[in-house]
Amino acid sequence: MDIILLAKALVLGVVEGLTEFLPISSTGHLILVGDLLNFNDERGKAFEVIIQFGAILAVCWEFRAKLWSVLGSIGNNKLSQRFLLNLVIASVPAMALAFVFGKHIKAVLFAPIPVATAFIVGAFIIFWAERRQQTQSSNTKSHIQSVDDLSPWDALKVGIAQCAALVPGTSRSGATIIGGMLFGLPRAVATEFSFFLAIPVIGAATLYESFKLWKSPVIISGEYGLAIGIGFVAAFISAFICVRWLLHYVAHHNFKPFAWYRIAFGLLILFTSYTGLIAWSH
Repeated sequence: MDIILLAKALVLGVVEGLTEFLPISSTGHLILVGDLLNFNDERGKAFEVIIQFGAILAVCWEFRAKLWSVLGSIGNNKLSQRFLLNLVIASVPAMALAFVFGKHIKAVLFAPIPVATAFIVGAFIIFWAERRQQTQSSNTKSHIQSVDDLSPWDALKVGIAQCAALVPGTSRSGATIIGGMLFGLPRAVATEFSFFLAIPVIGAATLYESFKLWKSPVIISGEYGLAIGIGFVAAFISAFICVRWLLHYVAHHNFKPFAWYRIAFGLLILFTSYTGLIAWSH
């Protein structure tokens, strides 16, 4: 049994779960940690895609009451119908761009230095969004108090913002949450909608990539299959804890600490690359 492989799977599973729903980029962290662990080959990329589904299941479990209510009343409840319509509308822009440009983005930007740059740029956008929300909150109160109040136009704007997440290091959750805030959504509503939007977007991406990789012998080998299982469970547990924590956090705090973290982490990557302390891949 390859204990090192299983340990890498555990670490990457925890990283995926803890970063998927925070505005700090799970893809960026997985690229960096995978690079450090020398787990950034085809096996590593396949692994990262599959364990994302563990994080999505954590969201489904946390919001199971809402999801069951929507699915159970979709035939006769206008709020449920609009909720599902909003998810579809918000999902389309990023899915369409990923389908067209996904290969080119992975070939050029899936490397530590572009990720570090995106970390830093994203931090300043967070500062801007927080400043703007503070000004709006002091001047007027939003009529949107829950995800059920979102209109299809609101959903489309969030979906367009989510397209920025195609750049690794930007963060899908960060793009949707901060984008929603810039478009006038309250922080808590933007965060909750980001959770729900992750289900179709990441779920579809995971299934698509898994289908492409299914015939690869590395996917179905016993030891590697065990590593995927460990990473999947680790991602589920850590994502569940993170979602619970973030829901409580946004009720009382802003996202500025995450912006400072992004700057510090991005500068650390650039510094270690420039000085040669770490031989990051390019």
